[in-house]
Amino acid sequence: MGRLKFISGALMGLMLGVVGVANAADSNKPIVIPTHNWSSQVVMAYVIGGIFESMGNNVEYVSADTQAVYESIRNGDVTISHEVWQSTFGKSFYAAMAKGGLIDAGTHAAKTLEEVGVPQWVVDKNLCPGLPDYKALLKCADVFATPDSGGKGRILEGPQSWHGAEYVDRVEALLGDTWVVKFAGSADAIWADHVAAKKEGRATLTFNWTPNFTDADGFVFIEWPPYYLGCRKQDGGDSKCGSPIGWLKKAANYKFPKTHPAAYMAFSRMSFTAGQIGSMAALVDLDKMSHQDAATKWLADNEKVWKSMTGVGM
Repeated sequence: MGRLKFISGALMGLMLGVVGVANAADSNKPIVIPTHNWSSQVVMAYVIGGIFESMGNNVEYVSADTQAVYESIRNGDVTISHEVWQSTFGKSFYAAMAKGGLIDAGTHAAKTLEEVGVPQWVVDKNLCPGLPDYKALLKCADVFATPDSGGKGRILEGPQSWHGAEYVDRVEALLGDTWVVKFAGSADAIWADHVAAKKEGRATLTFNWTPNFTDADGFVFIEWPPYYLGCRKQDGGDSKCGSPIGWLKKAANYKFPKTHPAAYMAFSRMSFTAGQIGSMAALVDLDKMSHQDAATKWLADNEKVWKSMTGVGM
């Protein structure tokens, strides 16, 4: 009987502790959300910020480097990161986690792929027969030449801060000196190239990713030799491989669950699909809305979606 009383008392204490955490008030200290340089990430920043604000929290937004942000989260200068792409940011994410101060706050439902490819119409017009097999590119480099490529086939990469020399190494390893990699200053520059190429009827090969707004119109990713751990030159391999299908995670400062328990619980439950993320980007890249207005519209149009994830107002 004494043991039973002890267990009952301990259980009651645990239950009260859980209730206490669930009912704990969030700090008045702002939740700092980073913005980067692609549309879905920025719109989702304002979407998540809007959800936090609907819960009574204060939110601040800061422009942050896509790689260094994980160190900023670890140090407490930034609170969360809501689009941690495995292929591009996985190494920085885990490096910061290993040092302490950054925690894994869960994974989105969407699977990711970051890769180069062509708009669907390039394949439909058969401008480079054999695509999406990468070997087809060996026979039609001239089709993808541009005024700045010196007669070579051009791959238009994203900003160099995204992947460093990854695609330069791959081109050298698998396509040789008939191809060259050029870096776009922003994601918008890639979409502008898509529009110009379609208007001019020329082929274009660019970096892209999924989920993204381009999923709706169709984008064909190049099929390279399969990725395996360690295949990239930066990891000790020969770079004769493509990109992995990966996860899309969320990161948070380790104090976030304690300072903002309600907001953290909501954040940990957020899990967006590829279609939902693509629709956020489309409001900016296709409908030409501002990121803030896009977030406001997305929240209004998808109230059941985000409330079911977070429990806000349910």
